[in-house]
Amino acid sequence: MAFARSFSCEHCGVEVSLDAPGTTHRNHCPSCLWSRHLDRNVPGDRKADCSGGMEPIAVTVRGEGRWVLIHRCTNCGRLRLNKTAGDDNALQLMRLAALPLSMPFIPFAPPPAVEAEPNGRPRKPRARKVKAE
Repeated sequence: MAFARSFSCEHCGVEVSLDAPGTTHRNHCPSCLWSRHLDRNVPGDRKADCSGGMEPIAVTVRGEGRWVLIHRCTNCGRLRLNKTAGDDNALQLMRLAALPLSMPFIPFAPPPAVEAEPNGRPRKPRARKVKAE
């Protein structure tokens, strides 16, 4: 019984070899880093019923400096962790790693409210008096 040794990425169309340096279960495209929701409990079990697209949303680092992709299913929302492979697109990985730097983690505070006079007009700031020496 022969098994396919490659698959076509449903997101970008690249032909992807199942042989991946650094991992035993190739389950994402090394070019665009997208995957499919195929596994339910463990990598390679192929028992998921969903089969939705898995969008790469972030990277994290495990022990010994191992980078891991975080995917979110565009169909059911499930989050999955995937080991990166040696042939993954380094520019795409760096883009994901830098993504939090482009978004503030704390929403900016709204501008302070302007105090109003009893007649409803905004109050003008008072000039400070400078003491003459």
